[in-house]
Amino acid sequence: MNKQSLLLVSLIALFFSCSKKKTSSTPEILKSEEQAKTSTDGPTLSANGTTDTYQLINSVFGGTGDVIEAPDCSHLGFGKHITQVYDNDLKRNVFAFLIHVSPDNDKCEDSDRQRNEIKTYDRSPENLKASRDERVLYRWKFKLDANFKPSSDFTHIHQLKPIDGDNQLPIITLTPRYRAAGDVMQVIHTGETDATSQKYIVSVPLSDFKGQWVEVIERATFSFDGKYEIQINRISDGKVLVKQAFTNIEMWRKNCTSSRPKWGIYRRLLQADALRDETVLFNDFNITEY
Repeated sequence: MNKQSLLLVSLIALFFSCSKKKTSSTPEILKSEEQAKTSTDGPTLSANGTTDTYQLINSVFGGTGDVIEAPDCSHLGFGKHITQVYDNDLKRNVFAFLIHVSPDNDKCEDSDRQRNEIKTYDRSPENLKASRDERVLYRWKFKLDANFKPSSDFTHIHQLKPIDGDNQLPIITLTPRYRAAGDVMQVIHTGETDATSQKYIVSVPLSDFKGQWVEVIERATFSFDGKYEIQINRISDGKVLVKQAFTNIEMWRKNCTSSRPKWGIYRRLLQADALRDETVLFNDFNITEY
């Protein structure tokens, strides 16, 4: 092979080598809308089995204060109503929220209601509160006992609600409810236009939830003409129990500066004899703005 041929072969080899390097590199790209809506970049609260439970919750959600609304002071001598336990299904520690039919009440005040919840609030970090027009992804897991008995009135286990403003009723609640024909899991929406009128935007059999861990994926755009999506997957077999999306739904209230989530047990005792002491398990609370 002469010198000219050798030079030509070398140039061809160099060209293909450079082309291969160029095409194999991956340019840095921004997350797409769908990637952002399923990411969990924000803070996550998970049980660890070692840190004091209340200290752990407040270290993630509390900011400079206390985000726990438990009936400890109405049940002196019992101890904490939120603890950490080892769960054999998930093979890890989880949070256990306990409510007693008696003597637990609502934030240590005599009432026909009982509350054992955690939340974010006005002193929580800014990325844990929703401002107007912000989009937020909430993800968490929960498990109802196989013999769970919901109230015929309400037993909220999750709320999205204003921190302040003219009307602080929850905008969204996730609510197991007793029905003679069969208990149901409901998603309830209360908008701005008629802030006292509840709309049951989801209602599915509660039997699919009892005794099973599920994961909730919830997305909200906090506007007067907002968006709301919820998907609930059963962890044991991947079955989708709820999958609904709503547009042009009122997710904001007048004179409100921020909204926040709550999780736990909040129920009414109109028929206490029909209820029982309950423990609801939760874990992996994540809040991500996108």
